[in-house]
Amino acid sequence: QVQLVESGGGLVQPGGSLRLSCAASGSILSVNDMGWYRQAQGKTRELVAAMDTGGRTNYAGSVKGRFTISRDNAKNTVFLQMNSLKPEDTAVYYCNVYQPMGGVWMNYWGQGTQVTVSS
Repeated sequence: QVQLVESGGGLVQPGGSLRLSCAASGSILSVNDMGWYRQAQGKTRELVAAMDTGGRTNYAGSVKGRFTISRDNAKNTVFLQMNSLKPEDTAVYYCNVYQPMGGVWMNYWGQGTQVTVSS
């Protein structure tokens, strides 16, 4: 129904930058939330940033001022610009689409992309 393909992860030194991209295809509705979550080893998955179709954003406190989410509604694509990266940002980052299907809001996930911040 919904396919999400992420790209842009990798290894970066502390203080560096990375940009993640996620292209959504399939049954993408005009009203949804698109965002990014991450899961570090041994920890639960957590919200990093999300944006609705109206442009309203929600950020985790730990990334405010360093990460910026954006989206291209025409192309069903969401981006995460990550600056001033820290070792604690190391995690698998998952793209997420949250939208109503049959009256029920559903989560869809990408396969994840590894981000490693290390010197």
